[in-house]
Amino acid sequence: MQLPIQDFIKSKRIAVIGASRTGNKFGNIAAKELTERGYQVYLVHPEAQTIDGKSCFSNLALLQGKIDGVFISVPPQKGQDLLQQVSDIGIKNVWLQQNAESPQLIAKGKELGLNLVYGKCIIMYAPPVRSIHGFQRFIVKLFGKL
Repeated sequence: MQLPIQDFIKSKRIAVIGASRTGNKFGNIAAKELTERGYQVYLVHPEAQTIDGKSCFSNLALLQGKIDGVFISVPPQKGQDLLQQVSDIGIKNVWLQQNAESPQLIAKGKELGLNLVYGKCIIMYAPPVRSIHGFQRFIVKLFGKL
């Protein structure tokens, strides 16, 4: 397993950006899965007070000192400011969920010195890996991709 992935999944206090009030975004799924796997999850949403019964924080600065990593599942055009905020509060571990990354975001993350994971699904790596995700991880290990 790549070192950035190992470092991220060791983070047990995770901010999740990308959960929606409607409950039908991957951020909602990730937040639920991470919580079930023993992670302390903090939802970040600029407008919502609560999502899926969990309190939301309007920005990352409110979580400074409370989190070890940030999971991002929003369109790439929203990511530039988010990566800068992550860096500004001193967080290094960032997971850009598939479809949240872009070449510009990856370059920005590297420029900021972030421990950046991208192009991977967090549910395939956050332990314990269950069901089909364990098999998918095996395939990736064999062939380098799905």
